[in-house]
Amino acid sequence: MTPRKKTRSFPLKHGLIFFILALTAPGCLFPSPVLAKDVAEIRDIRLVNTRDDLLTYFEITNAFSDKINQAVMNGVPTTFSFYIALYKNDSSWLDKNIADIQIKSTIKYNSLKKEFSVVRPWKNEAPVVTQSFDEAKALMTEIDNLVIIPLNRLVKGDKYQLRIKAELDKVTLPLSLHNIFFFVSYWNFETNWYLINFSY
Repeated sequence: MTPRKKTRSFPLKHGLIFFILALTAPGCLFPSPVLAKDVAEIRDIRLVNTRDDLLTYFEITNAFSDKINQAVMNGVPTTFSFYIALYKNDSSWLDKNIADIQIKSTIKYNSLKKEFSVVRPWKNEAPVVTQSFDEAKALMTEIDNLVIIPLNRLVKGDKYQLRIKAELDKVTLPLSLHNIFFFVSYWNFETNWYLINFSY
């Protein structure tokens, strides 16, 4: 088992909003040896509870490199996948997984209409269409109001750990772009796992 870095624990209070947490440094299961400024990272993780559910908010920074921007502007559909897992901290060495969620967001540019379409099935909404690349990027990289688990599945007094990771899905290029993006594998990204411990 890969050892975990020590992370700070936070008590979970009942109510509409129990706390807001800005994650300034990653608590990673697999830390990278070098943290460059252009490496994709997950930031501003927040946990919120409604009357019935535990929700999370977070965003990914540096997700759009120059190569990814170029691919999008050439009409290549680009998808980000987000993985969210909730574990119950057991007294033994093995934590119990109680929730696994995978969501995707996809962006595609229409050069004829000069507009971007962002599809987020996890939001249960129609595709969002905008002419602003910055707005489209924000829609792709910001996760909000994502339900993790019903509160009735959590046990009062128990400790839990939330783990979050993001990656760029493998891109399938049309033949006309193979020469432009010959080294496509070198600009795929995958973040570390980011951890938050809390008590219910």
